Amino acid sequence: MSIPKLVVYEPDERGWRKVRFDGQILGTAYRASDIPELLRQAGMENAEDFDLTPSEFVEWRGGGPETWAESPP
Repeated sequence: MSIPKLVVYEPDERGWRKVRFDGQILGTAYRASDIPELLRQAGMENAEDFDLTPSEFVEWRGGGPETWAESPP
């Protein structure tokens, strides 16, 4: 049984990042605090407690959790 993985893709030209969890695109994050909300909307319980630290379960592409747009929408 595989464990679901969170992938945060490289920032686009605006600095926004697509988020995928367990093979499904959840949406676009404009800042790190958007990711737990995307996970919650996808049905994850206690999403606000999900550890976003890079690990075998969390992959950040094109920059880590500090790489975002300068002024989100």
